[in-house]
Amino acid sequence: MRDVVPVPSSPSVPSSPPVPTAVAAATADAAVFGTLRFFAGFDWATTKHDVAVVDGAGHVVGTWSFPDDAGGWAQLREKFQALGGPVGVALETSRGAAVERLLTLGVTVYPMNPKAAERYRDRKAPSGIKDDGLDAWSFADALRTDGHGWRRLLAEDPATQELRILCRDEIGLIEQRTALLQQLKAALHEYYPAALEAFDDWAKPFTWAFVRQFPTPGELQRAGRRKQQNFLHKHKLYRPELADQRLEVFSRAAAFASPSAAVTRAKSLLADTLARQLQTLQQQIDAYRRRIEKLFDEHPDGKLFASLPGGGRRLAPRLLGEIGANRQVFPSAQALQAYGGTAPITLQSGKRLLNKFRRMCDKTLRHTLHLYADESRKCCAWAQAYYQQKREEGKRHAHALRCLAQRWLKIIWRCWQDGVCYDEALHTRNQVRHGSWVIALLPEELTAVSS
Repeated sequence: MRDVVPVPSSPSVPSSPPVPTAVAAATADAAVFGTLRFFAGFDWATTKHDVAVVDGAGHVVGTWSFPDDAGGWAQLREKFQALGGPVGVALETSRGAAVERLLTLGVTVYPMNPKAAERYRDRKAPSGIKDDGLDAWSFADALRTDGHGWRRLLAEDPATQELRILCRDEIGLIEQRTALLQQLKAALHEYYPAALEAFDDWAKPFTWAFVRQFPTPGELQRAGRRKQQNFLHKHKLYRPELADQRLEVFSRAAAFASPSAAVTRAKSLLADTLARQLQTLQQQIDAYRRRIEKLFDEHPDGKLFASLPGGGRRLAPRLLGEIGANRQVFPSAQALQAYGGTAPITLQSGKRLLNKFRRMCDKTLRHTLHLYADESRKCCAWAQAYYQQKREEGKRHAHALRCLAQRWLKIIWRCWQDGVCYDEALHTRNQVRHGSWVIALLPEELTAVSS
């Protein structure tokens, strides 16, 4: 489930005539809203929820609270059915258990932007008072008066929903791994600096195995050169130029270590504990990766997103999970760009015009787009040329990648709407035909091959 961000009116996002998908989506939303007879506001919480219902004239039909359990949701179903007409429900979120259960009740769900919800609340209570019942009533009346221009929440297919949840949970596990890595390196810095000198990338499992096998500088030296060499061979690290350097570091590990035996005993136990946790966590991350790749390969849009240069086996599933499979959710490329956070916000007053960084967006998609834009430069000539031009214009690395992601989203949206895979040669031909300024930055041999 997701909020649908309105199309920004930014000069950096060229306006274009409404495409048929945008017209169809707006018409469908208006038709559904026209059938509603009752409008409900839903203020959700962890243990209980508050609901207020108004009719078309704004009269309060009912207000109540119910616990977040099976009995409470059964009560809500009965109350909605007793109204005797279609119900629209506005609430301050677009995902979660409450949203899923509301959709199963057969009501039309309208997610609200938290900032907009706050403004509707202030309109009903200028004094600043706040309670759950007031919130529910203000949401219900807002839906009644302004809901004709809102986008309803569309249910997603289970395959896409599962893929998105798994990708987000995988990111959370990777963040946990990063936190454990920092703790491990901090512990080793206090008593075992030779370990940090011997290995650079501590996200590799062999580094954790090293800590498990040689938890202290003393044990490393007592193991002797033969066991040290065996460790390097076992983990396929024995390359002559690096192996000799590591063995030399191992030989003087005890020379610069913690002088306190107490510190060594305590911190070595912590390091071993963290290494064990990292090994277990990595096994679960690998299991997530296998599950994600299986779902991605089986998804109807899997090949489409797999065709994106630089997407690979990690970023392509994340892009698919965040963008989804329902074409009605993003009726235009500008809507997708705003949702992904690549489109700026325009502030204009009189002669003053300012473009600002967009903060209200899908943070996971924005982060994925940042990584994808960076990866695409390595295998896509026009992407690298576009990025380099933005850098020469004085934009920072992150800003240049955001500009490149903005351009990629327009391409991705077109492929997504048409259900076709990305074709580098076709895109280059289109750039030549339309006289794109990017094409002038490419070597002549690349444009000649594609023409």
